[in-house]
Amino acid sequence: MEKILRYYYIVGVLLILLVGCNGKATGKSEKDNMVEEQNIPAFNADSAYSYVAQQVAFGYRVPGTEAHRKTAEWLANELARHGADVIKQEAVVEAYDGTKLPMCNIIGQFAPEKNNRILLAAHWDSRPWADHDSNPDNHRQPIAGANDGASGVGVLLEIARHIGAQQPTMGVDIIFFDAEDYGAPAWEAGDNSDSWALGSQYWAKHIHKPGYRARYGILLDMVGASGLCFYREYFSHHYAPHIIDKVWDCAERIGYASLFVDAFGGAITDDHIYMNSAGIPSIDIIQMSPDTDAGFFPQWHTVDDNMQHIDAYTLGAVGQTVLTVIYEEK
Repeated sequence: MEKILRYYYIVGVLLILLVGCNGKATGKSEKDNMVEEQNIPAFNADSAYSYVAQQVAFGYRVPGTEAHRKTAEWLANELARHGADVIKQEAVVEAYDGTKLPMCNIIGQFAPEKNNRILLAAHWDSRPWADHDSNPDNHRQPIAGANDGASGVGVLLEIARHIGAQQPTMGVDIIFFDAEDYGAPAWEAGDNSDSWALGSQYWAKHIHKPGYRARYGILLDMVGASGLCFYREYFSHHYAPHIIDKVWDCAERIGYASLFVDAFGGAITDDHIYMNSAGIPSIDIIQMSPDTDAGFFPQWHTVDDNMQHIDAYTLGAVGQTVLTVIYEEK
């Protein structure tokens, strides 16, 4: 997936890690009772897992490939099948090395007539290089992007399915950003932070609807691997502290405090930066690992980012938390 990562974990993270991030959350029965009492849909983690697997089955979703084209068509059709008004925002963007990339942001609008809206997002492309693989022979191989890309999209497709069946009070927009993971590979020197998130950069300059506003935005990135944790990302706290509080408090309340750690992580260049630049206070729910060199899950930007490491429990924890947040809005 990405990016420039500037890690400065606070001491509190180390203390929390003594407890560990691998344990299943407690209080599941309380969560189930709360969901039932408030008429909040019960997120189907197995369905989300299937959505992740279907994306990976298309092949490497690198802009300009046949797998990329077929995946875009499928994503748009799935959003439409669940009742969304779909916009395909197509353009050609320029990569760090001058390569022209055909890009397609896929936008699903639920209840577009409503003025009060929530924006949910994830990137759907996969990386063309496994530049952090332990085997140098794999560095120029593409990655499957099961966690880095497909996991966030899988969660949002399952959320879209629920919205289609039971509309929340708020209008909801789901954006699948393209060309997020075509950032400069590790062997390129210099500051290449703007080479990431090309789809969201384009969207921020060409909003899909004149005068579009959303109350807030939630970005999902790398939300499907087993044994991971989510820390409060720096820019999320800077731009939208009330939203990150809302999401983390909700996760704790419904039994997922062991995954949504109440401590600060690093500052990450991701699609939420450009969502914020468009005037929408946005946060990033993204996996961070203080015990790996890259700061992410061990298979990050390697050929091993595949379905073997996807955990339905993690998808369910993220999905139920986000689903609860949006259905509780008035």
